[in-house]
Amino acid sequence: MDKYFTVDIAGMKRDLLRCSLNDKLDIAAFIIFGDVELTIHAAKELIARLPEFDYIITPEAKSIPLAYEMSRQSGKKYLVARKKAKIYMKDPVMVNVKSITTQGVQTLILDSIEGEQIRGKRVVVVDDVISTGESLKAVEELVAKFDGNIVARAAVLAEGSSYDRDDITVLGYLPLLEK
Repeated sequence: MDKYFTVDIAGMKRDLLRCSLNDKLDIAAFIIFGDVELTIHAAKELIARLPEFDYIITPEAKSIPLAYEMSRQSGKKYLVARKKAKIYMKDPVMVNVKSITTQGVQTLILDSIEGEQIRGKRVVVVDDVISTGESLKAVEELVAKFDGNIVARAAVLAEGSSYDRDDITVLGYLPLLEK
């Protein structure tokens, strides 16, 4: 069995390390950290496919470089749904999410000061990979708590059956890999 899986991301290819999910399946590990060329490419391609928006919001952590680059290219602000409350947060709002990659329940938090910025605004939810959709759902819950208007959901890759969702803009497919 090959140690890597080659993925096409809107015309840019990357070899991803196969990682064991369980006895029958592997996933291909997509790590955007440090891949500046891909981050710039993915941001440009996603922005071109999205409707007008005012803000970008992303869960912490791997998708932060993508959100930053989308912000830089579009001139729109981005917010990060944090994993832990910070001392500077005023009245943080929290939701719980079960993630396939962290293999447990984690919390996503948005500071009320930041949350008020998206009230009534057009918001794009961005992630690196959509797998089960649970992180996406948690970020959507945070946006809803501040009456933000989600106009799009976007990711670099969609894994498994998430690729078939018509409510997410993605640049490539990441299959679950049988052993």
